[in-house]
This record gives sequence, structure tokens and C-alpha cells, in this order.
Amino acid sequence: MFALLLACVRALAFAPARLLVATIIEYHRNVPVLVQILIWYFAIPQVLPDDLRIWINRQNSEFLFSMIALALNTGAFMSEDLRSGIRSIPVAQFEAARSIGLSFIKALQYVILPQAVRVAIPALINQTLFLFKNTSLAMAVAVGELTYRIHEIENATYRTFEIFMLGTLAYLVFSFSLMALGAWFSRRYPPAYRA
Repeated sequence: MFALLLACVRALAFAPARLLVATIIEYHRNVPVLVQILIWYFAIPQVLPDDLRIWINRQNSEFLFSMIALALNTGAFMSEDLRSGIRSIPVAQFEAARSIGLSFIKALQYVILPQAVRVAIPALINQTLFLFKNTSLAMAVAVGELTYRIHEIENATYRTFEIFMLGTLAYLVFSFSLMALGAWFSRRYPPAYRA
């Protein structure tokens, strides 16, 4: 949803909004994901009001801040994929939608975005795979994700090879399943427009 919002704002003719979104996207695309997680976990709470910071620290803040950092990072990359999809649709289709009385938003919603998403599916699947693999970076702030749990089991059993092979297989099974789903979706819903 965040990616879709960013892509739609970049399609607007309002330059200040486009500049703001471009800045957000460039930050998230050019700062390493681990650094973004650390900023959210260590720096952001320092600028929050004391009561809110205390409340957040009582919750599972490691998971919350890691999830926010990963979502913002992935959203920035996905927005660029969606923007590429939007730009691949001929301008004539947008003009035709406007000529039958659709507003800018309705033309995006009913005509442009459905086609753009179909075009962007391979890139979006790729970004989803990166997101899945980047969750392992949340281990840096003690989030109990797959790599963290694998490391805990390895420390308890000292069976390094077997445990890390099982972890590798888990990553591979999920990744291949996601790629198969993306391939099925691309076959089932091919782009309506091909250049």
C-alpha cells in the first residue's frame, strides 16, 4: 500500500509532492537496510515523548521497529517498480480515460494501475524475495526471526552444519514457492498491453 501511494504521488503534476516522495525513495534505496533498522530501533525512540518511548519499550519494540524499517525500505523499491509499470502504459489510455469523464484518481484506479501492476509483477515478486531475505537483518536488534532461531538452536545443539542446512532449505523452499506463485500469476494475468 505504501509503495502504491508513493508511485501515485510521483505520477502527480504537483512538484513539491513529487520532490518529497523522490527524497523518501532515494533515502530508502541508498541507505543499507541494516542501518535503517538500527536507526528505527536506536534513534527514533530518542526523539519521541518520554511516555510514548516508555510504552513502546514495554512492547515488542524490536519487532515493531524492524517491521517499519523493512516495510519502508521495500515500499520504496516497490514504488519504483510500480512507477515503471505506470510509465509503460501508453499516455493515450490515460487520455482516453479522462475523455470519458474519469477524474485523475479514477483513471489511475480503474485504467492505469490494473495494467501497471500486471507489468510490474515480476519486479514486485523480486522485491518480495528481497524482503523475505532481508528479515534476517532484524536479528541485529534481537528479533526472533528464522535466522535468529537457527542460531539459537545451533548454540544449544552444536550441530552447525545440520541446523544451517535446514535453515537454508527453509529459505529455498519459501523463495521457490514465491517464485512459482509469481510465475503462475504472470501466466494467469499477462499484461493487457505489450509494447
